[in-house]
Order: sequence, then C-alpha cells, then structure tokens
Amino acid sequence: MNTSIRSLLCLLILILLPAFVLHAQQTTYCNPMNLDYGYIGIPNFSEQGKHRTTADPVITVFKGKYFLFSTNQYGYWWSDDMYHWNFVSRRFLKPYHTVYDELCAPAALALGDTLLLIGSTHGKDFPLWMSTNPTVNDWKEAVDSFQVGAWDPAFFLDEDGRVYIYWGSSNTFPIYGQELDRRTFRPIGEKKELLSLHDDIYGWERFGEHADNTFLRPFIEGAWMNKHNGKYYLQYGAPGTEFSGYADGVYVGDAPLGLLTYQIHNPFAYKPGGFARGAGHGSTYQDLYGNWWHIGTSVISVKNNFERRLSYWPAGFDPDGILFCNTAYGDYPHYLPKGKVDHLKSQCTGWMLLNYNKPVMTSSTFGGYVPNYAVDENIKTYWSAATGNKGEWLQSDLGEVCTVNAVQINYADQNATLMEKQLDIFHQYVVHHSIDGKKWSLLIDKSKNRTDVPHDYVELRDPVRARYLRIENVHLPTGKFALSGFRIFGKGSGAMPDTVKNFIVLRGESERRNAWLKWQISDDAIGYTIYTGIAPGKLYNSIMVYGTGDYYFTAMEKGRAYYFQIEAFNENGIGPKTKVIKVD
Repeated sequence: MNTSIRSLLCLLILILLPAFVLHAQQTTYCNPMNLDYGYIGIPNFSEQGKHRTTADPVITVFKGKYFLFSTNQYGYWWSDDMYHWNFVSRRFLKPYHTVYDELCAPAALALGDTLLLIGSTHGKDFPLWMSTNPTVNDWKEAVDSFQVGAWDPAFFLDEDGRVYIYWGSSNTFPIYGQELDRRTFRPIGEKKELLSLHDDIYGWERFGEHADNTFLRPFIEGAWMNKHNGKYYLQYGAPGTEFSGYADGVYVGDAPLGLLTYQIHNPFAYKPGGFARGAGHGSTYQDLYGNWWHIGTSVISVKNNFERRLSYWPAGFDPDGILFCNTAYGDYPHYLPKGKVDHLKSQCTGWMLLNYNKPVMTSSTFGGYVPNYAVDENIKTYWSAATGNKGEWLQSDLGEVCTVNAVQINYADQNATLMEKQLDIFHQYVVHHSIDGKKWSLLIDKSKNRTDVPHDYVELRDPVRARYLRIENVHLPTGKFALSGFRIFGKGSGAMPDTVKNFIVLRGESERRNAWLKWQISDDAIGYTIYTGIAPGKLYNSIMVYGTGDYYFTAMEKGRAYYFQIEAFNENGIGPKTKVIKVD
C-alpha cells in the first residue's frame, strides 16, 4: 500500500471513529421514540394546526429484523436492534382511494417467507400487500380486494398454521374476529363478536381525561392477539386516543374465537403519568432474544386531538400467566437488553431527571410559551423562541454540579408549515456544558447532522460533571425553535428521598371504581411513583406524578380489592417503597 493511500485511510478512520464509538456504545433508549414522524393538519390546515403525529403501531419480527408500521406515515420503518430505525418510503393506496390519505392503523403478519400488510377500511376493495424483501420498497398485491373490511385490523397466526383477523374501532360495535383461508385470504365462516366495553364495571374504560365525560360513549379499538402457554390473549385499546389514560386491556381464552374472560389485572398496558403519557392501541411482540415488549400510542393532543407519538416498554407473562407491561419510569432512560432478561425486574438505568422545574434562561420567548415549559415534564406544554433562526438558545441550571449521563431534546412544531412525510429534513444543534456558567465546553455536536430527530436522545460516551447545559439552535426543518422537553438525566450529589409518610387510599362507597390517594409531600422529593395491582406481589401498574401530594385514581374494577404502595424520587435516586396498603 503506497503512502498516500495509507494516509487517506488513516484520515478516514480519524474522521469516522468518534461517530462509530458513540454508535457502538449506545446501550439505552428513552421514550418517546425518536422517529421521523410525518406531518398532518386535521381538522384545520392552518400553521397552528400542523403537527407531527402517528399512532396505532405494530411491530412484526421478520427474517431477523423488526418492522414497524403505524398510521399515516407514507411508509414504514425497519431495524436490526430496536434502537436505530430506517424509514422506507411507500404509498400503499391506489389513486382511486381518495377518501383516505394513507394507511391507517395497519396490520402486518409474517407468514413463512412473506410479510403481509393491510390498512384499515370499512370497504372490501383494499389490496392485501406482500413482500419477501421489505427492507426496500419491494411489494406486490397478494389479494387485489381483501374481503373482510376491517378497521383497526390485526392478524394472528396460530401454532397449527391457521390464520385469523381481529378488528373494531367504535363506541357502538364490539371487537370482531374471523378465520382466514391461508391460501386465498378469503374469510371463513361468519365474523364473531368477541368483546365489548363494560365501563360501568371497569373504571379505566370510561371516556374523558378524568374518566368523567358522559358526552360520548368510550371507544374500543386496536385489537391484538397473542398466544402463550396454550392461552389466547385478545387485547384492545380504550377509552379514547386523546387521553392520558389511553390504555390496553386484555381478555384470555382457550380458543382463538372462543369464550374470553377479563384478566384480573387490567389494564395491562397503562401509563397515565410522567412526560410521555398513554399506552393504548399497541401490539405485544417478542424480540430476537425472546423478551416480550409492548409498543403503544403516547398522547400529546395539543394542536389536534390526534397529535400522538410512539413509545415501547418491557412486557411479559408472570408465572400465573398474567400479561403485564412495565411502564414504571417508562420515559426515563432504560437499558436495551442484548439477551434474555426478566421484565418483571426494572431495566431502568437509574439516571434521574436533573432539571425538573429548575431555572431556565433563553435567547427569546414567543408569546405565552414561557421558558419553564421546557422543564416542567409535561409534553403538552412547551417553550418557543421568537424565531427559528440559528443562534436561538435555552439554558438550564441544574442547581448544583451533577453527573450528566444523557440528554433528550423534544421539539414542539411551533408554527410548522410542512405537511405529509418529509424525506429530506433535518435538525442541527449544539449543547454546551459548564460548571460555573462562564467557561463552556462542547458536550453534543449535531451541527452537521442530516437526519430528522424530533425526540433526539443522546447517551454520552463519557459522563460529565456540570451545573449548566445550554442548547443552541443551528437548523430546524420548519417553524420556530420550540422545546416541549429539554430533559437532562444523570445523578445529583445529594441523598435520595426517605420513605413517603402518611400514605392513605380512600375508596368511597358510592363510587367503587375510583380512589383518592393522599400522602405527605416530602421536601427532598421532586415526584412520586404509585404502584397498584390486584395482589401484593402483582403491583404491575404505575403512575408517575410530580410536585403534588395526592392523586385521583379512576382505573379500578368495581367490587375488586386493590393494593397500593408509593415511593419518592429526586435527582439523586429513588427512595424506599412504603408498605403495601390493601383497599377492599
């Protein structure tokens, strides 16, 4: 090898090595998922109404890769590792389907060496698509006109090779199921009614942000089926995609279209608190190591009721066959397993949020979108600069010198002008850190980034000690520089909070679906995580709250006893749990 070639190779290695090392050492993820979500403007197309969104996700493992399909994205994603996702652009609908913009709530099925895909439809003229090479845009019609006419469909392949479809999205009609001919994909027999809502019994199924809206009946939607140890788990979403309590429940049976029984632990996928709220209309799947996961819809619902994102959480079946989803600290950094793990045990890194409601300085502010909205742990509120120009900045003061392990930047689409899927947009920014607010060092350099990163999450290769972090805009795809969350994770230098005191649960006689939880606010806590369930060892649901000493819990089943405990957390860690309280 001559000297000039050797020198050129050495130069390339020096250029690429930092990026490679950062990529190779990325071991964690943080919800919501950092995907290049498309733009939409329903119900109005004003600048205020334009926003990113998707929902109703399904992940299917096919030929050793993960394929993610969701609503109105003009394509789909695939991944080797559930962390780095690659978008494949495709418009599946034919020109004469003018009523629909793109595939809504799609269903996918890996059947042998073929991946099948269908979108939601009330008619019977949509094609069923197939691909043996879906990492690229290589699809053809398996069936010209699929004859089921299913909205929010889901496929299921049983162990005996028989294929089924489940569907339903209504506040009037139930979830249906039907068998399909595996060769022709035509329906076999009549559709069967399988389950409906019973919000008079199950509190979480009630419509409204606070389960108190009687204007509309709650919606049942998003069917999904899994089989485990000979049992069939038919899942469904309720009560409405725009609410923090949007969740997935499950019924269990002995046959794919047989009698089903409400699982005693419900909803099984539930995340009404924290930064990224909501866990409904999703899919439950196994990764390449056999670990179970649940991907669902997280709610924003500010610019439009259907402004949403995607998140995923560890899931599984306990020794008694109960399906659970572990959403505790579900929007904090978690380790992504590289082998078989126990999802009943937390995979949370222990890196805590360092800047909740801490002092903020900015280059400018637009209207009422005040700086503190970037650090209030509410994805519905956001700070906006006056412009989207290069040089707009936000500075966060952690209050003390802390160890910083990761940063998540959540953009807020203020005055967005784009529509539909954009394949050539990107974000560019830099983050500096400082001990004293005077001498600054570069922490994250995305000034040359050419990818779309609306919820960029950066795990630092080497943790740093800092009190101040400043993010500066370099380039935006559209609109003003606006952040719903500039979230800094790591460890403070103080003590963890003590055990929460005076924790009580009040369940009234007239309304058995609700309970009022109260506790003594701790001076050393920034927030609390409540655990609840149907047995002391099965407190599978959790609710994260900040800066309060009470919570009104509306997700109980009438007539069933519940168990509760609570723990406090701050920048330094998580305190001990209280004793478990039983409420009859």
